[in-house]
Amino acid sequence: MTSMQLILNGRVITRDKIFDNGSVLVGDGKIIAVSEGRIDAPGAAVIDAKGQYVSPGFIDIHIHGGGGHDFMDNSVEGFLEIAKTHVHHGTTAMFPTTLSCEKADLLDTLEVYEDANKLNIAGAQFMGIHLEGPYFAMSQRGAQDPRYIRNPDPEEYREILSRSKFIRRWSAAPELKGAIEFGKYMVQNGILPAIAHTDAIYEEVVEAFNSGYTLATHFYSAMSGVSRRNAYRYAGVIESAYLIDDMDVEIIADGVHLPAPLLKLIYKIKGPNRIALITDAMRAAAMPPGESILGGFKNGVKVIVEDGVAKMPDRQSFAGSVATFDLLVRNMVKLAEVPLVEAVRMASYIPARIMKIDNKKGSLEAGKDADIVFFDENINISATMINGKIIFDKNVQGI
Repeated sequence: MTSMQLILNGRVITRDKIFDNGSVLVGDGKIIAVSEGRIDAPGAAVIDAKGQYVSPGFIDIHIHGGGGHDFMDNSVEGFLEIAKTHVHHGTTAMFPTTLSCEKADLLDTLEVYEDANKLNIAGAQFMGIHLEGPYFAMSQRGAQDPRYIRNPDPEEYREILSRSKFIRRWSAAPELKGAIEFGKYMVQNGILPAIAHTDAIYEEVVEAFNSGYTLATHFYSAMSGVSRRNAYRYAGVIESAYLIDDMDVEIIADGVHLPAPLLKLIYKIKGPNRIALITDAMRAAAMPPGESILGGFKNGVKVIVEDGVAKMPDRQSFAGSVATFDLLVRNMVKLAEVPLVEAVRMASYIPARIMKIDNKKGSLEAGKDADIVFFDENINISATMINGKIIFDKNVQGI
């Protein structure tokens, strides 16, 4: 007999509406049914949502670390602790993300991912790897280590792809020599090429988009806007992403990387169906302010965490986010004044669609994985369920 759970008395958030007194029936790790009102399920164990919101789990497609760990520490324990840290904040699935580094270190990260993935039963699920770099514009490197930044090398990226079947996305600057061929090769191998750390102009972005670069990585950060070259003005990546209706953008809605006016502008132009929320969190997420390291302990960069963001030591530029996903959703509602149902869609369904996992994750629909979070009016997470199992419950010690 199937062991079923019936979630009752919740404000159930679907893809386009909220059932004020909804219910969700879960069995064998999957969602069986979602309904306004009570589902008839004799014998099911009841979970009383007590009027809280019942939401699809948040999916982070760009994340580097948290809880004092970075994926590039190349430690299985670190991978698992990052997954545990963020599950407390509503993240049920994530794509561990790298930084520009030595090829040997990157290959180590790919191996550690496989080892950690097999052991990850107490944190957000790993859904594949996002490689951020090293094929970037030096002028837009941000906090990426300049020692490792270079143009796409076909021999190198083909070797890297041959070493792991878990790479799902690779962010690069599309104006670099060889970057269009790189993007096409990614698409041929089922990998999403994304535009990042770039000085591209509109014409280059259009060519890149037509070659498969359909996502702008951490929109506004480390990318070109309007520029002048020999007195003539050119539209940059920011304007291009607005003009290309079908281009997706991911945003760090921490209120610092993007303050309220920019969050509102992005929402006004791109709308809720082309925006994915991301933490882009580094190791200091969910940790006290103070000194930290961006990247792995071995070759990382020292940074200072203050004012809700990581900064380079000279405090002249940001060095990464310390956001958690509950904060992102809260900010979209409170700062950007976005309806909750749309903020949740940007945190769940849109990331799932972009990464082509929306057949199994991203919304509360029959047949999809039972990845569910419970939260109050202020988006304070009380419990997180992954594949039908409560992984985090703030009212139960040790879970």
